[in-house]
Amino acid sequence: MKVVIVGGGAGGISTASNIRKLDKDIEITVITRDNKVAYSPCAIPYVLSGTIESFDDIVMRTPEDYKEKNIDVIIEAEVTAVDSDKKTVTYEKDGKETVLNWDKLVLATGGNPFVPPMQGVDLDGVFRIRNIDDGIKVQEAMKEAKSAIVTGAGLIGIEIAFALKKQGLNVILSEMLPQIVPRSLDKDMSDILVKYLEMEGIKVVLGKPITKLIGDGKVEKACFGDEEIYDADMVIMATGVRAELDLAKMAGCEIGRWAILVNDRMETSVEDVYAVGDCVESKDLILGSNTISQLGTTAVRESKTLARTICGKKSKFNPVLNSMVSKVGKLEFGAVGYTTSFAQQNRIRPVVQKVQALTRARYYPNAKPMDIKVICDGNGTIIGCQIIAEERVAERIDTMTLAITEGLTCFDLSNMEFAYAPPVSMVTDPLILAVEEVSKKFN
Repeated sequence: MKVVIVGGGAGGISTASNIRKLDKDIEITVITRDNKVAYSPCAIPYVLSGTIESFDDIVMRTPEDYKEKNIDVIIEAEVTAVDSDKKTVTYEKDGKETVLNWDKLVLATGGNPFVPPMQGVDLDGVFRIRNIDDGIKVQEAMKEAKSAIVTGAGLIGIEIAFALKKQGLNVILSEMLPQIVPRSLDKDMSDILVKYLEMEGIKVVLGKPITKLIGDGKVEKACFGDEEIYDADMVIMATGVRAELDLAKMAGCEIGRWAILVNDRMETSVEDVYAVGDCVESKDLILGSNTISQLGTTAVRESKTLARTICGKKSKFNPVLNSMVSKVGKLEFGAVGYTTSFAQQNRIRPVVQKVQALTRARYYPNAKPMDIKVICDGNGTIIGCQIIAEERVAERIDTMTLAITEGLTCFDLSNMEFAYAPPVSMVTDPLILAVEEVSKKFN
């Protein structure tokens, strides 16, 4: 069997590795336009901040490493055509066109950075960050820059803004919506993050999109509306990504609202064509409707499912909750499931409780405040959780992910057993405090 994988990101390269673990004989070819594979784009902000020393440190494998596993990785190549009837892909590399036959085709084309329509986006000094090469360009520009604007206050935007500030630049973080991290946090929780970022010296501009960038060949200023103008030696567009669908459409795959439609075995509507990663839609666990989950963790899980599918084994990709966690400076923040506003938009009347607890026993040195918000539906079933603290956020988000996956109510969780020791938790875990409080709102 011959498998061709288009795209070398988390979904593509993980699919190749997982197929090889299951079957030593399948012929695997990965085609990617990047010059590096097997790295985490999530690590780019931490290289820019200096926390990770070099971009080389975040590259886990090389094409030569995969060659030793009998996986052929073709880098710096552009796939230009897909023919599902003839089962061929055509790619260009070094000016030469090559046609490959396949028995199974995997589309792991990822997404392209979304750039809002505005004047000046093509000026020098305006960057999008999607891969290591983009990160290197920003790293070089930082050496000459004094001021920077990061537009788009999702996870990557916040992490990059903090990285630039840590390197000594004057930084503005802008978001056209009235809050940061709008997909994962409610405004009262995101306000805690805003206060921290401002305390660290980052100016946060909310509810005002950039209308144009000004400069003579190179960006010099950014305009917000008609009045506010800020200096900017560099501008980072962290305004999200949109699924790259050209090849999927060429292959005849059915497209949903945002991305490629796949079933729980990662099969597209075209026989022997599969898709994983940022270019596919997933099932939402709570509503059962389609959504997008453009997270590296999702892509890796999808790749394991797909590898089993291709190798003829039982497989099923579970619906998603978009569990996330991040760390900016001293502050960790995480979320899973629905925000209050998203629940309301989907005709769920949320029952919500926010509490503040401590990360350790109150008498133990260096106990830190922990803000927790729990969202339930009208029956008390947990549908969302948001946590901000200086430590131990990830494991509690994971706990709540499991609780939501299993359909637990706030009453169920309030009676569960949790481990305790003064250096790592209160005797009543902060999660228990939160669900106990929200339980009081039910008869």
